[in-house]
Amino acid sequence: MKHGASRILFEYWDEIRAARPAPERGDIQPSAIKSVLGDTFILELTHQNSFRFRLAGTRLCSLFCRELKGRSFLDGWDEKDQQAVTAMLSAITQDGAAAVISFNGTTELGQSVDLELLLLPIRVQGEGCTRILGCMAPLKRPFWLGVQAISKQKINSLRLIWPDEDAPLFSDDKDYVPHFGTPTHRTVGPMEPRVSRGTHQTPRAAAKTVSIPNSRQVGHLRVVDGGKI
Repeated sequence: MKHGASRILFEYWDEIRAARPAPERGDIQPSAIKSVLGDTFILELTHQNSFRFRLAGTRLCSLFCRELKGRSFLDGWDEKDQQAVTAMLSAITQDGAAAVISFNGTTELGQSVDLELLLLPIRVQGEGCTRILGCMAPLKRPFWLGVQAISKQKINSLRLIWPDEDAPLFSDDKDYVPHFGTPTHRTVGPMEPRVSRGTHQTPRAAAKTVSIPNSRQVGHLRVVDGGKI
């Protein structure tokens, strides 16, 4: 994770879930994450493989120059990436995984920006993990952001974080992107990398990756078998 908003939200989610795979919906207190509320959203599983924005922060809505409440989460992804995102959402709701996505957003005028997306499972009593808590934020803020709407999204890389992992892979300090307005005492130090049980990368990212044994292709996803390290 590179963005400060992602780090803050993950730390909070990890704290309130304690030893559980995911916290309950009632455990979330918006006042505890007020510095990142503008970048935060909640997705709702409406029916099989269909997720819509239930709530979305003001800074997030400004990226798309529209209110996101009620909009499908799959809007804006191309067909190939929709398959990857759908498989990822299934892993979150069915297996309690979390996910970090690096993606590029473009406008109708061809402007582009790199963003980070974090998705975390939330349990609803009697329903299971039918909610997803997440945040989305740009790694840099170009001058046109909030004026030109992001209309298309393309995945750069995707990582699933399984419940038996201790923590996500945080970037080195030199890559750290502070959240705008985030208190400095909330920064997180670097951690040693670990191999997760499931990863997805686009061909552009995969070209920079060393071949890993015991991997297999499942649809649009490259799955690496393994466990907690």
